[in-house]
Amino acid sequence: MYKVVISGTGLFTPPHAVSNEALVVAFNQHVADFNAAHATQIASGEIAALTESSAEFIEKASGIKQRYLMDAAGVLDSRRMAPSLPERDNDALSVQAEMAVAAAREALVRAGRTAADIDMVIVACSNMPRPYPALSIEVQQALGISGYAFDMNVACSSATFGIQTAVNAIASGQARAVLMVNPEICSAHLNFRDRDSHFIFGDACTAVLLERAELATAAQRFEVVDCKLATLFSNNIRNNFGFLNRCDERGIGALDKLFVQQGRKVFKEVCPMVGEHIVAHLASQAIQPGDVKRFWLHQANLSMNQLIARRVLGRDAEAAEAPVILDRYANTSSAGSVIALHLHHEDMAAGELGVLSSFGAGYSVGSVILRKC
Repeated sequence: MYKVVISGTGLFTPPHAVSNEALVVAFNQHVADFNAAHATQIASGEIAALTESSAEFIEKASGIKQRYLMDAAGVLDSRRMAPSLPERDNDALSVQAEMAVAAAREALVRAGRTAADIDMVIVACSNMPRPYPALSIEVQQALGISGYAFDMNVACSSATFGIQTAVNAIASGQARAVLMVNPEICSAHLNFRDRDSHFIFGDACTAVLLERAELATAAQRFEVVDCKLATLFSNNIRNNFGFLNRCDERGIGALDKLFVQQGRKVFKEVCPMVGEHIVAHLASQAIQPGDVKRFWLHQANLSMNQLIARRVLGRDAEAAEAPVILDRYANTSSAGSVIALHLHHEDMAAGELGVLSSFGAGYSVGSVILRKC
């Protein structure tokens, strides 16, 4: 079995930074328009008036201050409140493939690799643009990579599950190097008219280059010590959009065809699940939590990360131990923990340990123990 290293990461950041304040202006205009249009029903008690949002409420609830979007104009239009991303011709590169290629090229450069060195491409993210042909094969072609490619979806845990899949292929000798990318346009499945969740997500794409340790030459490398994955079915985070929707017209356009969650239940159930998962994973490798230099956690909610880190360490984590990027990027689903890794790793010394961890719908949780080479 071959040892595996992460030898390069890449990040694509969309062009539009949208503050909480800008998002709230659009949301509150929608609230005003709705309440005015339904004033009679509201007065009679037939329906409830909508409640305004605020930048302060958003930051207190989530720790988010802004997010990056592939399209801001459509989201900030109170009459539309959804990104405007026109369909492209079938022969043109799709928008998610474009994001993936940009992140992948940075990862290749950092790893000192070219397309000829890669044997396998995995696109792992929460939402694909179509059932087929696979987005990964489109990315493979755009980059000029031989070998094979496939898509996978484990929602916000897609990156860690993708890393485990890549590690298996490399360790067994099936591939020399694997490119794993996470193009997330979370704004496309977010209900920007829902006060409890309109601020949660942002868009981004990350890429991770994994390869056989003996072949790697990059200056910044992390040995993959071990991976651990777990799933537990739950309806508390769900999106019912799919190809079967057209088979029952009653559900077309219903709110459950976008992101929905029972936030309090998710918080109560997921935090201990993830904390215990990481503690058990470290124990299986005879590693004490205090010996871990850095935790690159999924960036969903600041309070969740703080609670998980406290469960693992037995104390509050220092800022450098569990770096936060969701204040700038918001929740970017599978990309979040990799963004944290990408932006917060170069200060680590050889031999120091880190844990990359994700958690989300499913429920799903994944952790990857890394050692700086």
